[in-house]
Amino acid sequence: MTGNAQSLPAVVDRATFQAELDTLRVREKAHTREGDAIAAARRRLPMVEVDATIEVIGPGGPITILDVFDGRKQLIAYFHAWWPDRPAAQQCEGCTFFNCQVRELSYIQSRDATYAVLCKGPYPESVRYRDFLGLDMPWYSVETTAPRLLEGRDWQRHHLVCYVRDGERVFETYYTGGRGVEIMAPTHGLLDMTVYGRQETWEDSPDGWPQPWGDARNPEVWRMNGRPIAQWSRIEAGRSDDLTAGPGRP
Repeated sequence: MTGNAQSLPAVVDRATFQAELDTLRVREKAHTREGDAIAAARRRLPMVEVDATIEVIGPGGPITILDVFDGRKQLIAYFHAWWPDRPAAQQCEGCTFFNCQVRELSYIQSRDATYAVLCKGPYPESVRYRDFLGLDMPWYSVETTAPRLLEGRDWQRHHLVCYVRDGERVFETYYTGGRGVEIMAPTHGLLDMTVYGRQETWEDSPDGWPQPWGDARNPEVWRMNGRPIAQWSRIEAGRSDDLTAGPGRP
């Protein structure tokens, strides 16, 4: 972290600190209530039908998007970007950042919902990337069918899409992309609570606060020394990042 070593908030007594915190808490509670209201509006959105026979590629070969529900009522699908013919070190640091933080799926499944990754790359290479990272969520390839599932959208970016099924019919109920996928990353919320925040150049921080991320010196916010940050611990653990053959785990 770079920045002025003296870049710290003013030091005050406990009573003054608590008074400032109480003032901020009023805004935080209003923010939470507004989030609840937005979620209520989201639940009242109309839906659009999706062709339930669109195929994805899984460990056993082609299956339909209906099969990805795995018998549950709802599906939360993360569309993972993929850069063809590139090694693991050059794969998307943003998708790696977000998807690596979705770990315990039992709570989602307890609400009759399935979480799955629909990767835009070929199945054999991309699932080896999943295994290299040590992830175990359901993983499918939509290399050829992503444009149909993401009709009218820039399908090469990352997306979070929610579906519901009614018998054999599938419907899209919600879509988001860009910063909308931040819900997947508790890292952002935790850093937002710290005094220096995310340390990115777009943030409104006091003068002198460290903000080395996102400018011309380091435009790749979640990449370090030529790799997505999460990859380094896997490399140090001895895992192979060879996507061309063999499993990613030792």
